[in-house]
Amino acid sequence: MEEYIVSARKYRPLNFDAVVGQRALTATLKNAIATGKLAHAYLFCGPRGVGKTTCARIFAKAINCLSPKEGGDACGECESCMAFDQQRSMNIHELDAASNNSVEDIRELTKQVQIPPQIGKYKVFIIDEVHMLSASAFNAFLKTLEEPPSYVIFILATTEKHKILPTILSRCQVYDFQRMTTQLTVDHLMYVAQKEGYTAEPEALSLIAEKADGGMRDALSIFDQMVSFTGGNITYEQVAKNLNVLSTEYYFQLVDYFLAGNVQSSLMLLNEVLNKGFDGGNFINGLASHLRNLLVSQDAVTLPLLEMSDKMRSKYQEQAQKCKPKFLYQAIKLCNDCDQSYRTSRNKRLQVEICLIQAAQLTEEDAPGAGLCPAKILKPIFTKQAAKSQTAACAPVAATKPAATPNVSAPAPAAPKAPATPRIKPADSKVILRKVSFKHFGNNTTEETEVNKQEAQAEKIELKKPLEELTLMEGWHKYLNSLPREQMAIAQRIRMLQPKITGPSSVEVTVNNPQIISELNDLKAEMESFLRTNLQNSEISLSFHLSKQEAVQRNYSKQEYLLKMEKMNPMLTTFIKEFELEFD
Repeated sequence: MEEYIVSARKYRPLNFDAVVGQRALTATLKNAIATGKLAHAYLFCGPRGVGKTTCARIFAKAINCLSPKEGGDACGECESCMAFDQQRSMNIHELDAASNNSVEDIRELTKQVQIPPQIGKYKVFIIDEVHMLSASAFNAFLKTLEEPPSYVIFILATTEKHKILPTILSRCQVYDFQRMTTQLTVDHLMYVAQKEGYTAEPEALSLIAEKADGGMRDALSIFDQMVSFTGGNITYEQVAKNLNVLSTEYYFQLVDYFLAGNVQSSLMLLNEVLNKGFDGGNFINGLASHLRNLLVSQDAVTLPLLEMSDKMRSKYQEQAQKCKPKFLYQAIKLCNDCDQSYRTSRNKRLQVEICLIQAAQLTEEDAPGAGLCPAKILKPIFTKQAAKSQTAACAPVAATKPAATPNVSAPAPAAPKAPATPRIKPADSKVILRKVSFKHFGNNTTEETEVNKQEAQAEKIELKKPLEELTLMEGWHKYLNSLPREQMAIAQRIRMLQPKITGPSSVEVTVNNPQIISELNDLKAEMESFLRTNLQNSEISLSFHLSKQEAVQRNYSKQEYLLKMEKMNPMLTTFIKEFELEFD
């Protein structure tokens, strides 16, 4: 049985032309080799799995080649190249700084620096994950890095450039490797699949590339995993299932529900997603990304920002034509707000459901909000069903009306319009809800007017309930407990204040800090509205006053303090005499 080699090792590039996604960087290195303008130290930095160590090895092999090609690549046939390929070269040394990061390891390296190469021109030291070196190891390495022998070249590789000392950076030529784009990763995976005789859908490879997040090594590792799972026939559904990634079909279906204003189906789709074990926060992030992709699909200028297969791109463009830009702006804003409040919310599922309900109501003509800041108002979900019920209830009443005498010469009357569904306005604490009597429905009589006046007077009396100290304190603390988390600091500062009743509907609060008065004035309108509703008194008014400062106490000497303490505790005098204490 042939020995199995993972794709990341089997398809590792052997020359500069085979390196994926780093054309400008590899061209610079080839020109430096061809012209002989080599620096004594290089720093290769960038994300993981983009070819830093691979380029370092290719570069080390090329500069030691005994008969290099015109472009700067190694010939692969000389003794130096063959020794490198067979991993027996004495001129190229690799050091893993993650496990060899002490001063002793660097001192051992400096000893090897003194030995000239036996074959070839240069002795190359490749130090991987160089940011893992300790501070003392960096300091021990500085002098050797700055002035090495003429035949020594250092190639440092790191994923965290910001952790490298500035004194090290100043001694190196820095090369920044780019993150792999989705399209480059898909093309390389398709090349590997064709070489190995596998079949793969472009959408499946695109999903692997997105999961790899710009790392080619990670993409090849996931590719090998999918080959084992699917037996060489890689499909989108199987990749999504194995990687536990939510299929984009859910998001396409959900946006269709939003455009149709179908709240119920949106909530049921969310329930299906949660039952499959997906997290609500990840679901909202995926929905935000989907809406963003729809937004960039609407314009040919921003279409290149959509990194995916042609089939998936056309699918996004088709749905994007159904969406208005304003709807997408507001829906993305809702998802972003939900994502920010999701982590701190106690009822996380409800947080996501509210977001979906609001998004499904954005397409209505009178949807709340405008521009990029939609108002957080939930409209009735079951408005259509309520309208049907009301139409059915009013049908018998309409049938009892006398029919008009038909006129042959007159044109046929237009079909009556369906009764408009009354919309429920958001609740307002300042609106007084009146009781409605159906006793004389349809008869505008004097008796009905008198009844309404009496009921309005009774309601008015109910909203003038006398104030009491106990109920006032309960309402005061109830308001403080209702404040959001962002205002908890203010609530703690004013919790110990004692509001006092100074009149039938007047409440006075005495404060000893001008800053607290300023904060209370900002909350005054909201606080009065809350207390009026909870204490059933619509005339409550609050006033805040700064307490008079107490007289400044005179400074006492130590002896005067001692006398005062003795008056408070006579045992102190006995204690002083017993131990013969003296005070200066």
